[in-house]
Amino acid sequence: MTIPFQTIDWTKLESKEYKGERGTSFWRVIEFPGFRIRMIEYSAGYHTDHWCSKGHIVHCLEGEFTSELGTGEPVVLKTGMSYVVTDDASSHRSFTVDGAKLFIIDGAFLK
Repeated sequence: MTIPFQTIDWTKLESKEYKGERGTSFWRVIEFPGFRIRMIEYSAGYHTDHWCSKGHIVHCLEGEFTSELGTGEPVVLKTGMSYVVTDDASSHRSFTVDGAKLFIIDGAFLK
């Protein structure tokens, strides 16, 4: 697959709202064959409503959030920090107290 050079103006992409167990997340998404790139904002008090076992490359642009691993271990990411995980390597779910803005890449290459 070849992706030609392009810029992304995230402010011009539609923002979709997803309710969590508590709070809300807002996603702006670009999809290519086999992977997607997302800019996600978590509201204050956001707590996801599901466990995820998909692979991701996650970078925290603003704020702070916690990914709770299936083992019960909490992993805190603050502004400027990232994590990487492949598919089925760890169940995780996220929550935040004050809100966060994330840049996430995921897709078939993380299997």
